[in-house]
Amino acid sequence: MGKKREQRAAEIQDLIRQVLLRDWNPIGVNNDPGLADEYDSYIAPVYRILVGSRSEDDLIGLLYRAERDQIGTACESPEQLRTVAQKLLALDVTL
Repeated sequence: MGKKREQRAAEIQDLIRQVLLRDWNPIGVNNDPGLADEYDSYIAPVYRILVGSRSEDDLIGLLYRAERDQIGTACESPEQLRTVAQKLLALDVTL
C-alpha cells in the first residue's frame, strides 16, 4: 500500500471514528479525549459494510448488536440507529 493510500485509510478510519463518537456514542464518552478510541474496535466492521453491502439495515444490526451484546446498553429499538447508519453511509470511503 502506497503512502497516499495509507494516509487515506487513516482518514477514513478517523471519519468513521468521528461519526461513532459524535452520533452513536452509546456510553457517552465523546467529551473525554482520553477515550476517543473507545469505539475503534467497531471501525473495521463498519468499514466492511460501507464498502460491501452498503446496507443501512446491516449497519443498524451491527451497531445494535454491539450495544446489546458487547457494551450492554442497547437502545429501545434498532430503528433509533437509522440516523447513525445514514451518516456513516454518507461518508466517502474510497481509497
